[in-house]
Amino acid sequence: METNLWIVDKIVDKKKGYPQLIEAAHLLAENEVVAFPTETVYGLGGNAKSDEAVRKIFGAKGRPNDNPLIVHVASMEQLNEITAEIPKLAKTLIKEFWPGPLTLILEKKEGALSNSVTAGLRTVGVRMPDHPVALELIRASGVPIAAPSANTSGKPSPTTAKHVSDDLNGKIAGIVDGGPTGVGVESTVLDCTVSVPVILRPGGVTKEALEAVIGPIKEDAALKNQAVTPKSPGMKYTHYAPNAPLILIEGRQEFFQQIVDQYKAEGKKVAVMVPEEHADDYQSDYLVRSGSLANLQSVAARLYDTLRTFNDLDVDIILAEVYPETGIGQAIMNRLHKAAGHQLIKEK
Repeated sequence: METNLWIVDKIVDKKKGYPQLIEAAHLLAENEVVAFPTETVYGLGGNAKSDEAVRKIFGAKGRPNDNPLIVHVASMEQLNEITAEIPKLAKTLIKEFWPGPLTLILEKKEGALSNSVTAGLRTVGVRMPDHPVALELIRASGVPIAAPSANTSGKPSPTTAKHVSDDLNGKIAGIVDGGPTGVGVESTVLDCTVSVPVILRPGGVTKEALEAVIGPIKEDAALKNQAVTPKSPGMKYTHYAPNAPLILIEGRQEFFQQIVDQYKAEGKKVAVMVPEEHADDYQSDYLVRSGSLANLQSVAARLYDTLRTFNDLDVDIILAEVYPETGIGQAIMNRLHKAAGHQLIKEK
């Protein structure tokens, strides 16, 4: 399959018409799949009402079919078309955080979506992306768009069109290149179908920000305890992994260097992933800066690009520092634990 590439300015001027977006939207309406930018990561979009389109999404990614897809909408009208009920609390969150990196789990409207989108569940995850290209593409297609991240399942999510092309060129109908994304990690997923909302996946909207608007919320126990079955089916899978094994290191810089030296003594080529503040503290074969501890948003924004960087290096093992689990740091560590397969060496 030939994969089209459409380059579009991030600032969409509707007066220009953007024939590239019209062409991409037409393919979506014809049940093809198209990758497009959002404010979090690039999504792999397909008509959420079409079994054919949804099958193509799962097929291109190699994604397990019991892993539900998030549906992206461009208006409240589209939201009402696919949901049975919008609780008052959810309306409050929509008013505060939409468009934005917050996915709400709501009761779905029977028959409004392909059953494959929700993996047979009675609920659906919905969000309105805060990206002009994404919103215009959804509007132009005329349908709600199911869209997981536009990468091979299990690998780091894409934050540039090149990342998408590296994984999916020849497997999908097209890629809308709207430049690098901003937030860098996926949306927060919040279950609004229970009496006290539950975070199923930390992301671009922090727990603190949510609680400031609606009061106390819970977190899925599986986020902290691997032995607990996650409430969201897709959260049981490993994600974001680079090609070489990744191990997280928790402790002083001296302890970190000891671990580096141990692997080097075994003849392994070692790469380290560390914040700017500690870049001069380590000796290793490769060192990749991951952003600043003083600005964890900078770590989030480049997290997946950093993980993909290691795939271009001749490296046997990757060691990474842990980050404070406050604010966006919770989402960063959630992704790193998954990328590492929960391998963690902790200083005693």
